Amino acid sequence: MQFCDDCGSMMKASGERMICTNDDCGASTERNRDREDEFVTTESQTDGDVIESSEDANFEGKPKASDVVCDECGNQEAWYTLKQTASADEPPTRFFKCTECGHRWREYN
Repeated sequence: MQFCDDCGSMMKASGERMICTNDDCGASTERNRDREDEFVTTESQTDGDVIESSEDANFEGKPKASDVVCDECGNQEAWYTLKQTASADEPPTRFFKCTECGHRWREYN
């Protein structure tokens, strides 16, 4: 991924040029083919490169916690994700999904 030197927005390929995606900026540069293997483009991006961040996202593959107990089945392992749901000076909320039955819950610290 390449970012605009002028405004910091993402650049996109357009022929032999890289064009700023910010309509107000409109900057463009020549495409540097020698460095393209350093960038991940949306064409070569796989689902494994994407990080889900919505509450209804699939938790499989996320970190696992073994210090919790599922209220539904008693399993002691769950995937979790952290979200900052309050102000920045408050601890984040942990969202869990049981690895056994799929029950979801949250834990406030």
